[in-house]
Amino acid sequence: MEKQELIKKINNILVQIRPYLAADGGDVEFVDLTDDMVVLVKLTGACGNCPHSSKTLKNGIEKTIKSILPEIQSVENVK
Repeated sequence: MEKQELIKKINNILVQIRPYLAADGGDVEFVDLTDDMVVLVKLTGACGNCPHSSKTLKNGIEKTIKSILPEIQSVENVK
């Protein structure tokens, strides 16, 4: 799958995740997809400084993306 196609699919997944984050006052922005298949995102709003944001990132966002796109290695938050 081409990188641009992957990015489009990642953004579509993030659109579906956003309402759950927004319910707690947070959001997520796509930043980049690295050549080694790491998705870089920025957690914003309440998610940006929440002590549970790493759990949200790994157990929610990363798990969801990897279940749909198994070629993704990980999802990392950039500050």
